[in-house]
Amino acid sequence: MRMWNVDPKFLCRKHLLGEHVEMHMFLGSILKGKSMRGFIEKGLVEIHNIKLRHHQLKNEMIDRGMNHKSDLPDCNLWTEGKVDSFDNIDELIKRCPDCKKRIYEYL
Repeated sequence: MRMWNVDPKFLCRKHLLGEHVEMHMFLGSILKGKSMRGFIEKGLVEIHNIKLRHHQLKNEMIDRGMNHKSDLPDCNLWTEGKVDSFDNIDELIKRCPDCKKRIYEYL
């Protein structure tokens, strides 16, 4: 699981939907009391931005004509974690030709 934390317009369909699902998975794990320590230490999640990120991804999905029917449950989240968006842009460019195309299109 990871939070890309880049402009959602940069993400191909696969990565957009994948990160959306992962916001649900992160919050579900937190609500079940599972440790997020490894994800935080590896820079894969910003706990305090899960709800905001979900909202951003949801809006991009709607803008692209996709359905969204899965809001996050309300809960209190603490401030912890830092995701490096610039490193993630580089990773997406290396990993995914569709994201690479979108990134260059929007930059």
